[in-house]
Amino acid sequence: MDEHRDRFGGVEPICRVLSAHDCKIAPSTYYAHHKRRMAPSARTVRDTELKEQISEVFEANYRVYGARKIWRELSRQGHRVARCTVERLMRELGIAGAVRGKRVITTLPGGQVERAPDLLDRDFVAGAPNRCWVADFTHVKTWAGVVYVAFVVDTFSRRIVGWSAATVKETVFVLDALEMALWQRDRDQRPVQPGELIHHSDAGSQYTSFRLAEHLDAAGIAASIGSVGDAYDCQSSRTGSRKDRVVPAEAV
Repeated sequence: MDEHRDRFGGVEPICRVLSAHDCKIAPSTYYAHHKRRMAPSARTVRDTELKEQISEVFEANYRVYGARKIWRELSRQGHRVARCTVERLMRELGIAGAVRGKRVITTLPGGQVERAPDLLDRDFVAGAPNRCWVADFTHVKTWAGVVYVAFVVDTFSRRIVGWSAATVKETVFVLDALEMALWQRDRDQRPVQPGELIHHSDAGSQYTSFRLAEHLDAAGIAASIGSVGDAYDCQSSRTGSRKDRVVPAEAV
């Protein structure tokens, strides 16, 4: 209409022609729309400002914040806005926060009838290197998927003496961490002596497997499995909560 109003003598003649072709548009409708476009409402102005602020918070936080976190961040910055408004404007912007994936379970109980006893009873203090190693593994979420990381810690110095990473949680990558620990100690001229070392872990299937038990037995290492469902086992071993001590430099 803006393009042809001068040619046809105003808005009203155009509306009459459109109405004759079953496209009824009242002149008042055109004028109301034109007024809103030339002078936006207070809500439109406010929404425009909030969209800029929402986009800034979203980009500043690696595009992972959802409506709740963005709403809280805006509140901390002194912007008073309802959470439902943030949700509505995010939908209009076409942005959404990252959604948590399915929880990754690392410890799966083994199916063996018999397993190694708990030789430590949560007493992880070692008097020398190569007396007590604790093993566990965790997961790291990456863009390409989940990566599992196994590690072996010498509780005397709390040093990670062996580690391994894999995309599947099979026994072989736990064995790789153990092999690295043995190689590391040989390289440091502190080889593991048969009968002196205890290898402690949880009751996950990787650590109760026959393959790992056979490997430990061949190296002269005693296997130890902690109590089932006890989350304090590995935590205590890594933090050394029993007592603090000064570790000689050559033992690190």
